[in-house]
Amino acid sequence: MYNQYVREIKINEQNDNEKNIELLRNIEIVKESLTTMYNNLQFADSDLIDYYSYQIKAEEAKYGYLIKQAKKRNINI
Repeated sequence: MYNQYVREIKINEQNDNEKNIELLRNIEIVKESLTTMYNNLQFADSDLIDYYSYQIKAEEAKYGYLIKQAKKRNINI
């Protein structure tokens, strides 16, 4: 699912500005993913409700973590 967004770059090779941009990009990706999952949940069959619920919970945890990291870096979102 995320293969189209993944780039392998060593963190040590990035400067602070690049790290901030990457963090904001990841936040946007997670937001889009959450929107898609919420929409899918609305139309899910009974067999898939648990699947989307767990995925949403995991993405919300990731989103919360990324927001905390942005706040630590004093990035305005």
